[in-house]
Amino acid sequence: MFLYSCGSTRKVVLREKKTVESKAVAVETSKQPSQNPSSKPLTNKEKIENYIQKFSTVAQKEMKAYGIPASITLAQGILESGMGYGRLATEGNNHFGIKCHKEWKGKTIYHEDDQKGECFRVYKNPISSYRDHSIFLASRDRYAFLFSLKRTHYKAWAKGLKKAGYATDPKYPEKLISLIERFDLTRFDTKPKKINRSENSVIHQDSEHIHTVKKGDTLYSLSKLYEVPVKDLIQINQITDQTIYLGQELKIPSKK
Repeated sequence: MFLYSCGSTRKVVLREKKTVESKAVAVETSKQPSQNPSSKPLTNKEKIENYIQKFSTVAQKEMKAYGIPASITLAQGILESGMGYGRLATEGNNHFGIKCHKEWKGKTIYHEDDQKGECFRVYKNPISSYRDHSIFLASRDRYAFLFSLKRTHYKAWAKGLKKAGYATDPKYPEKLISLIERFDLTRFDTKPKKINRSENSVIHQDSEHIHTVKKGDTLYSLSKLYEVPVKDLIQINQITDQTIYLGQELKIPSKK
């Protein structure tokens, strides 16, 4: 089973985008556990199992926030990051091979992928990469059809990602499906606890609200609607750049 979607032996150059006033920013890279030289090297199976143990909770958290099956997120993370040992992951905390694109304003890493010297995003930590992966899929029209699929239809999600152009590898869906089935990743696609739904929000037994973002919603309007500070909405939902998206489920803290 081939796991690397990007060649790990290719040269990588880490650079900062030039701005009028640029400042050096320290990048917290994901560190691989040091191995005792006398110990037996980890097998690919062991590396994958370690990766799953480390990031399964993060993938589930993203699933609850954005609706992307945790099994798909984990399989993509394993494949795109080379089980966490690829250069994009170790030097740029980029676990999903997401390229810069014109809207990216952060640090960059140059890597030889489909073309020579392509620009990829650099993140402060792997968790930021997971969140950006969710936003990347949820905010682009070409992936919108995926969110109409059931969470349990991981095969349709895998094929849909290829259809939408996430990867150029013709065997990309098969590789994702193989990882999911071999390591039983669907066990992480658990449904959240049952909730009583209303038109715009749902109420948990602990009185915490979930609001499904609809057209016209903003953090400010929601703070007024539920009478909670904007900063609390941002903190409890771990929102970056004060951006919310259609269909996103936001936790609304109970009024104190």
